[in-house]
Amino acid sequence: MPTMEEIRLALGKMDKSSDKPLIESSNIINENVNPNPFTEKLFAPVEQLENKIQDRDKIIENLKNESIVLKNQVSRVEEEKSTILEELEKSRWLESKVALATKKVYEDKVKSIINENVDSKLIHVLTAVARRKQGNQHLNWGNWLKIPENKYLFQVNEDIAKKIFEDTNSLIPKKRTRGSGVALVKTYSLSFSGNTGDAAESYVTTDFNPDDYDLNLGFTVSYWVRPDEVGNTMFAFGRKHSNNQRFTFGINRKRQSYFGVGSNTGVKAWVNMDTPVEESLLVEEGSYWNLKTDGTWYHIIVTYDDRSDTSSGTDRKVYVNGVLRQTDTFNWSSTGGSLGGMMFGARNLSGDYNNGWACGLDEVAIYDTAKDSDWVTSTFNSGTPNDLTGDSGLVGYWKFNEGSGTTVKDHSGNGNHGTFGAISGNTTAYPTWSTDTPQI
Repeated sequence: MPTMEEIRLALGKMDKSSDKPLIESSNIINENVNPNPFTEKLFAPVEQLENKIQDRDKIIENLKNESIVLKNQVSRVEEEKSTILEELEKSRWLESKVALATKKVYEDKVKSIINENVDSKLIHVLTAVARRKQGNQHLNWGNWLKIPENKYLFQVNEDIAKKIFEDTNSLIPKKRTRGSGVALVKTYSLSFSGNTGDAAESYVTTDFNPDDYDLNLGFTVSYWVRPDEVGNTMFAFGRKHSNNQRFTFGINRKRQSYFGVGSNTGVKAWVNMDTPVEESLLVEEGSYWNLKTDGTWYHIIVTYDDRSDTSSGTDRKVYVNGVLRQTDTFNWSSTGGSLGGMMFGARNLSGDYNNGWACGLDEVAIYDTAKDSDWVTSTFNSGTPNDLTGDSGLVGYWKFNEGSGTTVKDHSGNGNHGTFGAISGNTTAYPTWSTDTPQI
């Protein structure tokens, strides 16, 4: 951009070349001698503009300097932010560690308190709250654990939780039923793997032999079963020494029962469980009942009533969930065969595991007499197992309520306790204790 001096020199040259000079050169050279008003007016706006431009340049320069300062400040702030975020992450990590450590210390302390002092205030508080939630109703083990306070007690100390569970239910008035039975508090059942495909052959052995109790003269068998699979010839329990020495209870396929007694195999289709009409009509219409494998428990009772004074044979009746579903007649003339006792989870075939069934099993009771329909109704108890201990004629009773270990106690008093089958050959697992129990 030309300076003021350069502009004046240029204008002076223009004056000399003009015939009629507009401005005297002396006036241009010497600004202090009689300045020309016209010249002053001409240069005044230029100077003002130059001053404004200089001012703007200063502003721009200042802004540039300020921008640099701001950039530096932004950079420092970003560094500080990064440092703060790192510290925050460290803080959160530390807080999490402290919380976990505190929780562990707390839980360990609770366990210590409970283990050292069964009557601690914590147990009383949790138990009181849980009992208020439970109210005046009996609960099985699985439903009892659904109450948060009970679940917490179980996580802290399983043994104490089980004791509180039993004590709580004992305080609730028991449901009285027809006959001598009372509602049973169920905690566990036993599950078996069956022997289909690659499944392990899990089972329980016993010394129970029907020959020892003359069951050919009459018997009643009561049990609860939960089918986990259905197929051809599967047994929940039983024994077979020969073709005329059967004592087996199971299914032939999903719509057929299989109750082998003596020489009678007793394979028969189930009639429809959901239709309350005559059995003959159901058979004519081809309406059959298929076992479900959705976790449903079924209560099965089989009775055999000896009538040796007649030639027509003896009635064998099959009840499912308290309702008579099958009746047939035959003679079980004699017992025999002493090789091996009854198995649970399969049939004992002359001392060997045979035709296992993947199922849940519970409350197996065997009597040396045939029970009547009133007893059947009372024992089914609308879907809640009864405690059958002390019943008349009881010769074998396995509650499957131990929940641990490898022994199943015989509560009949005859000492035919069950033992988990040895793991050898194709047998790769024991039966498993389950908190899923009958509760229809």
